[in-house]
Amino acid sequence: MNRIALFFRRAPLFCTVPFLFVATALAEDSAVSPAVITSQVISNFRIGSSDTRFGALEFVGGLEMTSANREFSGLSAFRYLDSGKEFLGITDTGLWYAGKMLRDERGRPASINDFRLAPIQSEEGLPVEGKWNSDAEGMSVSGQTATVSFERIHRIAEFALDLENFASKPKDIPLPIPKNELRNNRGIETIAYAPVSSPLQGARVAVTEKSINGAGDMFAAVLEGPREGIFYVKRLDDFDISDGDFLPNGDLLLLERRFSISSGVTLRIRRIAAEDIGPGATVDGPFILQADMRDQIDNMEGLDVWQAEDGSTRLSLVSDDNHSIVQRNLYLEFRLAE
Repeated sequence: MNRIALFFRRAPLFCTVPFLFVATALAEDSAVSPAVITSQVISNFRIGSSDTRFGALEFVGGLEMTSANREFSGLSAFRYLDSGKEFLGITDTGLWYAGKMLRDERGRPASINDFRLAPIQSEEGLPVEGKWNSDAEGMSVSGQTATVSFERIHRIAEFALDLENFASKPKDIPLPIPKNELRNNRGIETIAYAPVSSPLQGARVAVTEKSINGAGDMFAAVLEGPREGIFYVKRLDDFDISDGDFLPNGDLLLLERRFSISSGVTLRIRRIAAEDIGPGATVDGPFILQADMRDQIDNMEGLDVWQAEDGSTRLSLVSDDNHSIVQRNLYLEFRLAE
């Protein structure tokens, strides 16, 4: 399989149908759709190597996931709702997805069960439609609220958790960054809740993929709390930001990626100190993981930080296959080895 062709195959479908058929289709699209996920276990992160330690992380395991359900694609964000079992996510085609991670006797990811998809609802209670309106990119959960960011038609919305019917309607919140500063397909890619005990005191943070200021650095913002305001993330080596989440101590982890014809896909995870985040600041930090085409990676879009039952801090990554036959839907899990 030639993964050098990443990002170049898209297959949109266009059709014209009578009004009655459209109404029927909308009713059907509002239903929750189950999907059977076939998983192939990834035992080694580095291809051809049994090494488990990579930077500050230890590889736990992973899955390559496929499904006959053609909607299983475009995974943008991923969050566990407990200690590594039940999860919720969004796709960049305007869908919720949810399921349960099954694990082997050593606690490594083994397969996925109870997987389902459902359309994200508009304010009118209908599925969001069209790529410009349904391009969901960032998501995070706190209590019974999921906060989702959309790009192209830039907005941030809150949804009440509804894991049975997925029928919640959005409540838009003010954009923390001026809309004229948000690039068309490079808008808010990250939404994350800081720990309550951190300097940000539980505030949400939004980070853009590649909306840059005059110095060439990425726009970001704290949405509320004592450090509310715009800050910037230093852009290095032409990497873009695809997601982020907070460590228990309040440090922010940012998942970054870059693609080129010569080197393929490269990813890294950068650690931003909690005390550095504040209005007007330009933040930077060390990389705790760097990976390339020698490793089991693809177009990694989602990052989740969570606490396992053994007390360890885990990082989970998911990839977006862009509906392409040369890309893969991957789930990767690491343990913070500090």
